[in-house]
Amino acid sequence: MRHRKAGRRFDMDTSQRMAMLRSIAMSVLEHGGVETTEARAREARRFVERMITLGKRGTLHARRQALAFGYDTAVVDQLFAEIAPRYADRPGGYTRVVKLGQRYGDAAPAARLELV
Repeated sequence: MRHRKAGRRFDMDTSQRMAMLRSIAMSVLEHGGVETTEARAREARRFVERMITLGKRGTLHARRQALAFGYDTAVVDQLFAEIAPRYADRPGGYTRVVKLGQRYGDAAPAARLELV
């Protein structure tokens, strides 16, 4: 039984899965959106929302937590300086998942994860 086990596994071990989700989340913050599969977009959305919430706090501790997750100082600086102030009065829901149909190569359901 999978009771109380949230999140998809994607047939990967934890470190590989977290590296993939971290990469997708940081790409969304850097470029404003990314195209991926629908399942990966839905799972990475949790991490993007969490990073923007850290940016809204704006404290030194929140910045260090964001750097511990993201590793890219330029993207974290952009998050705290530009992205988070845009959502200062918004209580969540910073991203959207737009379905794009099927991907050409393997017919996987594609989607675009982007900032609102």
